Amino acid sequence: MRVDGVPLHVVVEGSGPVVVLSAGLAMAWFDWDPVAALLVARGRTVVRFDRPGHGLSAPAPTPPGAADEARRIAALLDALGLDGPVTVAGHSLAGFHAEAFARLYPARTAALVLVDSSVEETPRALLPSALRTGAARALGRAVTAAGLPAALGPAARRAAVRASRAGRAADPAARDLVRRCYRTGRVWRGALLENARYPDTAAEVLALRAARPLAAPATVLVGHGGGTGRAARRWLARQAALADRIGARFEVAEPAGHLVMLDRPDQVARALLHAAAAAS
Repeated sequence: MRVDGVPLHVVVEGSGPVVVLSAGLAMAWFDWDPVAALLVARGRTVVRFDRPGHGLSAPAPTPPGAADEARRIAALLDALGLDGPVTVAGHSLAGFHAEAFARLYPARTAALVLVDSSVEETPRALLPSALRTGAARALGRAVTAAGLPAALGPAARRAAVRASRAGRAADPAARDLVRRCYRTGRVWRGALLENARYPDTAAEVLALRAARPLAAPATVLVGHGGGTGRAARRWLARQAALADRIGARFEVAEPAGHLVMLDRPDQVARALLHAAAAAS
């Protein structure tokens, strides 16, 4: 579908109340497959889309921000003719986008679920945004020209997924889909641009928290692999503080790595259904 002038890859399945699922940095629609199947079986319409430069979507003409991505979700729902309140879920970086949507479009938000979401208490950037964006574009062009996506893209994807799952489980995605998405420089450039804008997006969400109250019930679902090290304890504490800060229910998925939707799809689906039930 063409949304705001950008061709987006969109997958819509099922019927019933709408759930919108947005994946994290450099991830794709198929990373929600296990969760989507459970939600469709429970009578939900599941909307998944690849953000510009991700999955099978075209590149974005401008670097993305939190409000930009919130508007993209709203425009996508308009294009699909879905005007009722939706449950919106964001994983990792997309947690910023989902929260921005809930704050900017309260009448269109039934519930918000943040899945091992990015969290920044005091976002800081060492370089100006324009310089970071320019450097990301230049690096993306250089990486593509060198042929690295075609040579290393799928292997890099599989290694990143394995490192982000409990027990270093394998990447369940179909190999043909991984090759189709990750052998392209487009996806690498899209991820570099989003990453370059990360501190700006985090700061944007903090500003929205101060200006736009969160009206919908929210859940913060964090993955925990069971470790007791300092990094694991600190991540749990930061996620708990996030839940407290936005008035959300806090839940731990265990055992799970950062890719909670692959490690514990059943718990993610339950959290989404619970959030929607709380809204009604």
